[in-house]
Amino acid sequence: MYEYLKGTITAILPSYIVIDIQGIGYRVLVANPYTFSLNDTMTVYVEQIIRDNEQALYGFSNKEDKDLFQKLLNVSGIGPKSALAILANSDHTGLINAIMQNDISFLTKFPGIGKKTAQQIVLDLQNKLADLTLSVEHNDPLPADGENSALVDALLALEALGYAKKDTKRVEKELTKQTNLSTAEYVSAGLKLLQ
Repeated sequence: MYEYLKGTITAILPSYIVIDIQGIGYRVLVANPYTFSLNDTMTVYVEQIIRDNEQALYGFSNKEDKDLFQKLLNVSGIGPKSALAILANSDHTGLINAIMQNDISFLTKFPGIGKKTAQQIVLDLQNKLADLTLSVEHNDPLPADGENSALVDALLALEALGYAKKDTKRVEKELTKQTNLSTAEYVSAGLKLLQ
């Protein structure tokens, strides 16, 4: 129901933060509350979970973490608290690589994750994280100094058209060889390479 909350962090406790939005404090369960700063105004991406006896908001500092959380919830045997515990590890790229490479021993290091659950995580998610892997590695959509902003915009446009991030990453190498093109020209060249 909610995509994100934008407000001021008014409390940081061991398992959650409180975000004040126009005088209403929202309790948001987060993986590591101490990565947030008190009195900062920020956007927290949230997932609302409603159960028979509980309503809870789970929060994330970026969209990629929320997407990974949602994918973990689709695994049989993983609930929101287990998924949050897995995300408490800041090495999400390592987590994704472990899933993609069937590294059960890496996954069993998380609290509440035994061998059977780790195998289920791999079984359910192994082929569903390729686009997320690149997204986590490149979570800053703004071009760095010296980076071609027209090319960055073109790659984002190709993704918006429905091309997978792995495919746009593949053509990016070819497109970087071309210089002084507009965003539209990069998109056109990228479409030719993707066909």
